[in-house]
Amino acid sequence: MKTLHASRFEAGRVATLLVAIAFLTACATAPTAPPAARSELAPTGKLRVALLTLNPSYVTKDGATSEMQGIAVDLGRELARQLGVPFEPVRYPAVGRLLDGAKAGAWDVAFLGFEPARTAYMDFTAAYAQVGSSYMVPAGSPIWNIGDVDRTGLRIGVAQRSAQDVLLTRSIKQAQVMRLPATRDGVQLLASGKLDALMANRIVLFEEVKSLPGSRILDGSVLDVGQSLGIAKGRPAGTAFVKTFIEYAKSSGLVQQAIDRAGMRGMNVAPPTSGM
Repeated sequence: MKTLHASRFEAGRVATLLVAIAFLTACATAPTAPPAARSELAPTGKLRVALLTLNPSYVTKDGATSEMQGIAVDLGRELARQLGVPFEPVRYPAVGRLLDGAKAGAWDVAFLGFEPARTAYMDFTAAYAQVGSSYMVPAGSPIWNIGDVDRTGLRIGVAQRSAQDVLLTRSIKQAQVMRLPATRDGVQLLASGKLDALMANRIVLFEEVKSLPGSRILDGSVLDVGQSLGIAKGRPAGTAFVKTFIEYAKSSGLVQQAIDRAGMRGMNVAPPTSGM
């Protein structure tokens, strides 16, 4: 009887493994864009990709279109290639302006962190990568733990309308939240003593901490943000295709390769989403 049970158990394991392999194989095959998806995603004849150029999670080098580098640039170019249209970057210095661009119809797809409130004016794929968030504090700061930040009299800087802003708005009870046009604006405020802590995703903080001697990033993660691809509303065929593309990009290794090229510490490929 034990042998029979063991055989059934092994058979079940093999069946599960075969299903997983079949799923990954299917996802690793480059999807074919149907004509409806192409026309919806590139109504101008180009794929207009919204990029946060001051956030290294997306863009590590700006400049001429052919010279741009970064995870979002790599994936945006590949999506445009699969659609058979030119890649056209639409640059934004801050997430607030990118969100305004969604309402104005200024772009077709956008790389940004998922936040439920944003689904009112764009659709989202599953996450292609995940990155944690924390706080940067200046030299000599008495703050050593994430739990010590929410205190009366402390001032926390955050990029307005970012995922971190949403978190602080609903969770901070005692400290003062100071909303900034972009994370980079908070570095000088830290240096001048006008801020006590600056919150952002860890990749951004790893870059900004280099510009302020003695500053440091608190250990741990406050918020793990899924990095996703947003699609302008009203494009059902395009949205379905982009969702499939993101699963392909994860399972085929494209996302990991882009992360490696960009040298992004603290960013990991998101797990696959069943059902693609």
